[in-house]
Amino acid sequence: MAPQTSVIHDIGYQRYKGARLGRWYANRSLYEHSLRTAFGIGRGAKAKIFPWLVIIIVLGVAVIEIAVRSITGEPLITYRGFAAGLSFPVMLFLAIVAPELVSRDLRDRTLPLYFSRPLSRSDYALAKYSALATAVLLLLGVPQLLIYIGAIFTRTDGFSGAMKELGDMGPGLTGALIRALVLAAIAILVASTTGRRAFAAAFIVGVFVITAPVVGILGALGNDTLLHLAFLVNPMTLLQGLEQWIFGRVNGEGMPIGDMGPLYGIGAVALLASTIALLLYRYRKVAA
Repeated sequence: MAPQTSVIHDIGYQRYKGARLGRWYANRSLYEHSLRTAFGIGRGAKAKIFPWLVIIIVLGVAVIEIAVRSITGEPLITYRGFAAGLSFPVMLFLAIVAPELVSRDLRDRTLPLYFSRPLSRSDYALAKYSALATAVLLLLGVPQLLIYIGAIFTRTDGFSGAMKELGDMGPGLTGALIRALVLAAIAILVASTTGRRAFAAAFIVGVFVITAPVVGILGALGNDTLLHLAFLVNPMTLLQGLEQWIFGRVNGEGMPIGDMGPLYGIGAVALLASTIALLLYRYRKVAA
């Protein structure tokens, strides 16, 4: 019997001698990947159905607005009213996308793989939050830009009309940005508490739905102070109150917040700061 000998085969492995792209590149890559995931880009058809259904609904509203303006010359809905009136589709979008971004990683236990790179726990959380906030901003901002483009082609007062339309759109885009920052923070925090996407989606919807009747109950107690403060309880009405305080009522109509506008500003800032702080704490705890 011939003696066995060991043989080392050179199969071409070489040491990597290129540049180490580091933490910033890892953050950017995770943000880009998460943003693509939010819209189902690069994934199967099943992952695209629900987010793009919401996008089609939102874009459909914008197309209807453009058509009405072209026919009547009058707006059907204001730019500020666009974001406020689409609270339900936005809530569905958050409930669909946020679990896709973070719950899947918890379920599949892939977080150690992320943290084995030059990527900290806070980097991961903030990249996911930033991607979701960007997705919500695009969801609410792009249709407003389409409405603006359609409006300036239907106006007959030229450059002055375009500038007036731009001034009207500014508060609408600002409102979209505020909603994106605050609502994305809430949704990503709630989704990070469970690895089951169905539960995460239900919890996100619950945060917005359960607090809505509380607003009505407080407002029905007959106390003016409670009526003015009741809208602080629900995130959607809180942000509407903040917009009303910053930009005033739309055509004389708005929520009865009285002189409590500054409290809505403080409430929105406190809500955003507390949710991000809890999100960072959550991922420090998960990593441990």
